[in-house]
Amino acid sequence: MLLLDPSSLTLGFRTLNVPFPDSRLASVALQALRVDKELSPLVTRELSTVAAEGATDQTVLRVVYKAATNRMLRVAVNSFFDSLALVLEVMEELDVDVIEARQKQEKTT
Repeated sequence: MLLLDPSSLTLGFRTLNVPFPDSRLASVALQALRVDKELSPLVTRELSTVAAEGATDQTVLRVVYKAATNRMLRVAVNSFFDSLALVLEVMEELDVDVIEARQKQEKTT
C-alpha cells in the first residue's frame, strides 16, 4: 500500500478567515467545526481563532486547507462552507445573546 504525505503533494492551498462579532461566538464555531475530520488523507485542515488586525480579542475563525489537487481543495472548502452555514444558522436561532438582541430590536421598532 502506498501512503502519501499530503504536504508533499500540496497543489491546492487556501486560508479562509471568518469574522465573528465576538470571541465567544468564534470559539463556539471552532469547537463545533473541529469535530468533523476530513474524509480524504490527501486533504488537511487546520482550524484556529485569531485576532483581527489591530484587535486583541480572537474574533476570527481561521481555516487553512491543503490538498493534493485543486479539485479536492474545492470539494473540501465547499463542504466546510455547508457546515459553517449550519453552525451560523443554529447560532442565530439558539444563541441567547442573539435572541436577546433580536428581542431588544423588536421592542424599539
